[in-house]
Amino acid sequence: MPPASRLGPGAVDIFAALPVASLLIGPDNIIREANGRAEALFNMARTAIIGSDIARTVRIEDENPRFQLWQSDKPLAAYDISLHAGRNAAIKADVMIAPLAEHEGWRVVTIHAQSLAQAIGGRRTSGGARSAMGAAAILAHEIKNPLSGIRGAAQLLSGGGSEGDAALTQLICDEVDRIAALIDRMQDFTTERPLDCSAINIYPVLDRAIQIASTGFASDIHIVRKYDPSLPFALCNPDALSQIVINLLKNASEAAITQEKPVLRIETAFRHGVSVMLGEGKGNAILPIEIVVSDNGPGVPAHIRDDLFNPFISTKRDGQGLGLALVDKLVRDMNGFVQHSRDEALKETIFRILLPMAPV
Repeated sequence: MPPASRLGPGAVDIFAALPVASLLIGPDNIIREANGRAEALFNMARTAIIGSDIARTVRIEDENPRFQLWQSDKPLAAYDISLHAGRNAAIKADVMIAPLAEHEGWRVVTIHAQSLAQAIGGRRTSGGARSAMGAAAILAHEIKNPLSGIRGAAQLLSGGGSEGDAALTQLICDEVDRIAALIDRMQDFTTERPLDCSAINIYPVLDRAIQIASTGFASDIHIVRKYDPSLPFALCNPDALSQIVINLLKNASEAAITQEKPVLRIETAFRHGVSVMLGEGKGNAILPIEIVVSDNGPGVPAHIRDDLFNPFISTKRDGQGLGLALVDKLVRDMNGFVQHSRDEALKETIFRILLPMAPV
């Protein structure tokens, strides 16, 4: 085992000061060092943690992906894992694994006890939520039936009345159409039908979404593209991806238009070692395809950031709060994540989509 000094000058002090539970793991999967945050998380003394097997000290509830996690010799970020840390009961956490350069088999493991999965869009649908979604879908279906009758009756009335009556009946038709459109959007995110995903080049999809934005709602806004030319094909649904990007661009344009020089940015990158545990024995999904949509608007108010992807949460006075809920659902239906963040240094609001890569 290499002495701590081989990790670099002052490495022991830096390791101890890390603000997250951190472990140094040897090639034999034995924990060689632990910081104070790890002691607090595990409810164990440092001397009790050191010398133990990582797979026994940090016990993953889903047995299937455990071997892949602890045997990985590459950088890995696994989100929303259910695990037992030391003597504590099961918690949800994110695990980051970083191999040490020039020390084969050695890794630093950090455990984020308050899961970042919510922040990156890893919202899971509970049984109660599914029941509510099912009830909403039934209600939406039943509401559309009488709406059709109301619209038909209004059209019949418009043919035999005065100009004032015609205006009123047209108002009825317009309002019925508006409610029907709202119900259609609600049904989009209440359906549990799986998306048909295939290997696609995402750039034609992104370019089409940008073209729609540039000729419509974002015609007065500068859109910057920064594409990674070496990006492999993604495993996703092109129609769903198009809808996701258009929704994000529309939100971004409405935020940026308040600025003197509004700018939207759409960027792609390949991110190594980003994965999510799927649970239920399904293993883990690697999500290296990154799409970023950002704007230089004022940002999302702090009081709604944690609920931003929930239905009926909106920053706009007349907003319905369904656009981001639909984005979140469509991304999850493709086994991906969507994240919101704010870069105060650049004064940018950022939405980051992570998608699986198509099998080679």
